[in-house]
Amino acid sequence: MATTIIKNPNPTLVKCVFVALAVLCATPLVNTPVALCLGIAMAFLLGNPFASWSSKATGWLLKAAVVGLGFGMNMHSALQAGREGFLLTVFSIAVVLILGFVLGRMLGMERRTSHLVASGTAICGGSAIAAVAPVVKARPDEISVALGTVFLLNSVALLVFPPIGAWLDMSQTDFGTWCAIAIHDTSSVVGASEIYGEEALQTATTVKLARALWIIPVSLLSMWLFKGDGRKVSIPYFIGLFVLAMLANTFLPDITSVFNSQVVALSKVGLTITLFLIGTSLSPDRLRTVGFRPLVLGVMLWVVVSVGSLVAILW
Repeated sequence: MATTIIKNPNPTLVKCVFVALAVLCATPLVNTPVALCLGIAMAFLLGNPFASWSSKATGWLLKAAVVGLGFGMNMHSALQAGREGFLLTVFSIAVVLILGFVLGRMLGMERRTSHLVASGTAICGGSAIAAVAPVVKARPDEISVALGTVFLLNSVALLVFPPIGAWLDMSQTDFGTWCAIAIHDTSSVVGASEIYGEEALQTATTVKLARALWIIPVSLLSMWLFKGDGRKVSIPYFIGLFVLAMLANTFLPDITSVFNSQVVALSKVGLTITLFLIGTSLSPDRLRTVGFRPLVLGVMLWVVVSVGSLVAILW
């Protein structure tokens, strides 16, 4: 049982509160940052009574939500956004991976742990860590530390990026590109950009999913660097489904117009619930697991990629 602020809460009551909050997140009363905060509060006060189930549901909900959002996007606009963010994506991934190695050595970290944190920061958070971990033969504790570090920074980014974008008066396209490059996980990228606006959401989702394709070459590079087993490289199949949905919306408007608005609306609800479930995994135990040095490395890499990409986009 995870450590919580309220000691020995009634199990039935905890389950009822969890279900009630999840249902609340499915209503228009709750947006993505509020859902995340509700999840964190649940984790700290009462704990997650469905930890194993919610962990699996988070992955499936996120993938379904991303694919559904494809029915609200236009392929021509997506290609333009992808071209604009390509060079910045390549440069930022290379810089983060190199810096991760150098700073990890300076901090005296395990090489695999620093590489996992750098991979998650460079590409797409937990998905990249999950793909790279088998090929570098990472231990469970190393995977947990890397995931915890990336998740903590994801939560912060979801809350602070929209106010920063508004303060700098960033355009929808610029903000979406910044989110896609500087925020780790797809869930937080979509959540932050959705708050900013519809155009930002479309740009961020497209650039982020194009960036996620770099999981494959980075996994192969990791296999070579660590001389691991390449048979376990994971390919993010849901990206292909997202592209198919976007193609259908672009070239078959007579068919998709019947249901695309409903699918997109349901996808946004699914995303909000996903952020709640993610928040429920941020327990005091998870915070202790992260440790000091991996968190320092994660923050340093995140600051570099966030500030560097912001300057490049604004200039």
